[in-house]
Amino acid sequence: MPPIDFTGLQKRNKMYAGANGNKISVIYEGEQYMLKFPPAPTKNKDMSYSNSCFSEYLGCQIYEIAGVPVQKTLLGAFTVKGKEKIVAACRDFTRPGVVLQDFGSLKNQMIDSERSGYGTELSDIQNTFEEQAVIDSRILSERFWDMFIIDALIGNWDRHNGNWGFLYNTVTDAMELAPVYDCGSSLYPQADENIMESVFLDEKARNYRIYEIPTSAIMINGKRIKYFDFISSLQNKDCNHALMRIVPRIDMESIRELIKSTPFISELQKKFYWLMLTERKEKILDFSLEALERKNHYMG
Repeated sequence: MPPIDFTGLQKRNKMYAGANGNKISVIYEGEQYMLKFPPAPTKNKDMSYSNSCFSEYLGCQIYEIAGVPVQKTLLGAFTVKGKEKIVAACRDFTRPGVVLQDFGSLKNQMIDSERSGYGTELSDIQNTFEEQAVIDSRILSERFWDMFIIDALIGNWDRHNGNWGFLYNTVTDAMELAPVYDCGSSLYPQADENIMESVFLDEKARNYRIYEIPTSAIMINGKRIKYFDFISSLQNKDCNHALMRIVPRIDMESIRELIKSTPFISELQKKFYWLMLTERKEKILDFSLEALERKNHYMG
């Protein structure tokens, strides 16, 4: 199947916020999509653009493989002033009368609290699960921890309170969880060819990108959580339950086929994504799940 060309599609006037790249609304096959253009790299200035569109696409597809409701994403091209850009197309899951509200907005409803809605201290987030009354706290907690486990796999730097949340029906006042969205900060979006090659040649460089970075946007005592340290500590029972729930659903063969079939990316990128995903699964998730199973066995 040839790559999709989004150039010339009917545009809509809907506007999208967010800092990571330009965004426009188009109609594709009768449905509304947000086209996300790659932002200029901020850390690696030698790159012509970041790989965030590939990160968006692959990250969301991996969520789908794991069975977590997620925004539909496509990869395609869009020509601007004679220059072709690779874009991620994200299906707009809102509809007339149903709007997206983020988790930070829910935290802001806690009027007897001095906590900031967009502060990402873990204890504050967990307290909000219990204090809010608009959605079942167990469902809310499970979604948060399911995301945490998959974000550990894909190395998401940026799952903050502004990029997950709810669909609010303005007519019925009903609230439900929105599909997962915004995975553009996963899978090392600013890794260039030199970085990709280094992880094949240098185990120390590879392990640094597994155990040290990326970190989660969630914090404990003002410090960003390191995925391996937190998950392998087995200190949080809700995280442990998510580990047991999600890891068996991660089909690595389906992920391999996904990467092989992804358009526009080089063979080096494909090898890099596959290596880092297999290593992160083995060294973070599988390691932690095996430790948890041993612990549960010893405790009877």
